[in-house]
Amino acid sequence: MQLSEVLAALDALPQQARQQVIDEAVKASVGRYMIPNPGPQTEAWLSEADETFYGGAAGGGKTTLICGLALEDYQPALILRRQATQLKGIEDELTRMLGGRDGYNSQSHVWRLANGGKIELGGVPHEADKEKYQGRAHRLKAFDEITQFTESQYRYIIGWLRDARGRRCRVVATGNPPTSAEGMWVVRYWAPWLDKSHPKPAASGELRWFTTVGGEDREVDADYEGPKGERPRSRTFIRSMLEDNPELMATGYAAQLESLPDEIRERLRYGSFEAGGKDDPWQVIPTGWIRQAQARWLATPPDLPMTAVAADIAQGGSDKTQIQSRREWWYSPFASYKGSETPDGPTAAGLIVRQMRDRCRVVVDAGGGYGGDTLTQLAHADVDCFGFKGGSGSTASTRDGMYGFANLRAQAVWQFREQLDPAYGARIALPPDAELEADLAAYRYEIRAGGGGEDILVLPKDVMREQLGRSPDKGDTTIMLSASAISGLKRPKAAQERREQSRMRLQSVTSNSALKAKLRGKRR
Repeated sequence: MQLSEVLAALDALPQQARQQVIDEAVKASVGRYMIPNPGPQTEAWLSEADETFYGGAAGGGKTTLICGLALEDYQPALILRRQATQLKGIEDELTRMLGGRDGYNSQSHVWRLANGGKIELGGVPHEADKEKYQGRAHRLKAFDEITQFTESQYRYIIGWLRDARGRRCRVVATGNPPTSAEGMWVVRYWAPWLDKSHPKPAASGELRWFTTVGGEDREVDADYEGPKGERPRSRTFIRSMLEDNPELMATGYAAQLESLPDEIRERLRYGSFEAGGKDDPWQVIPTGWIRQAQARWLATPPDLPMTAVAADIAQGGSDKTQIQSRREWWYSPFASYKGSETPDGPTAAGLIVRQMRDRCRVVVDAGGGYGGDTLTQLAHADVDCFGFKGGSGSTASTRDGMYGFANLRAQAVWQFREQLDPAYGARIALPPDAELEADLAAYRYEIRAGGGGEDILVLPKDVMREQLGRSPDKGDTTIMLSASAISGLKRPKAAQERREQSRMRLQSVTSNSALKAKLRGKRR
């Protein structure tokens, strides 16, 4: 039953009966740490979802909600911020509710309550820090400002949600709309509520059920049962607004939010998940350019020969093998395979050949070691193939000639930026893939002194992993595909040997033909 239905039923009661219900409610509130505000905050408090995202506009009482749930109903509880230095707001809110800091250890960030309960506060500043919470059971796992976490941190930590006594457990995430492409994963994760293009949009507070099949989320019915008896988990998103928090609304906070720049105001005042975030000043490819390229894309490829196929190979592990093709300016969707599905070179090479048309060129990432065997197999199959080693040197420069490049990776990424520049009539059409958008927006650069001036250095893949919480496989594949014709690509040794053998055979045939012609001339 929705809160609106409860309030409507209350209003329909005779005055005496209505007052009796109100008196009983007031009596029941004595000794409570928190009574949620009527509306969305109460809906989030009472939600039956396994995973609740309560968010939207600033000032909706998000931090208050998770602190109240931790104190009232769900202990032991874990409340997280991305940075431990950001915990002060949570500490202050718990102090206000409890009337003091008795039981709090500021060194370990553990609050031991008079009833024997425990609330743990923590941060996950680095991707690997998620492993600190491995095996740690909590009835409530709460993420304050969820868009600052990576998707892999969130998924990993909630995997340990359980209670030894079988009591209900919850995940509650709070936050405003993301301010960068790295936080856009929340829009994918809660797509029925937040993605305007979703084919089956959900209402605020509506429950939807999801399970994981082949490493991907799939929406299913509530009574779904997997082949091993696994049951789906429910999610919901409940939109909060400043107007839902009467106390803060009365302080004039709305006027403060209204004075913000347009794009920030749309997110913080009105909770818009469609508002564009502000790019990092050292972001290589502007997010707007990526979205324009995706808006140009059509599902039907142009009637042009296939230009190239690129592949980023994974052999086992959590990364995926990504294969993509292009026909000049049109880039295909990805053929994605789990690392376990491409355990060796012959398997990966076979999948690449399956994508090829028109005897096009193939580019394979050869920087991490996994691509070498694949390149060898392709070379033996007489495929026109090259390895991409991002650490190789570069003699190229930017379009304006101002900067060189520290290596081939920097050259390829920056030149793709130049290809997407609307000021130069960009035509490239990229598939509308949220992961690809996040990957391409995650490249960062620095200007460093080089041998003949200043060079652009694109920060290493490890930095991107830390930002995204995963490998930027799709972005790297698209970059290689765009660079399929640049100098600096390396033919595999097997291909060089085949070319040398072909040259020797041709030379032998030519020599034999010349000898025969000479002998015929002597006979005359």
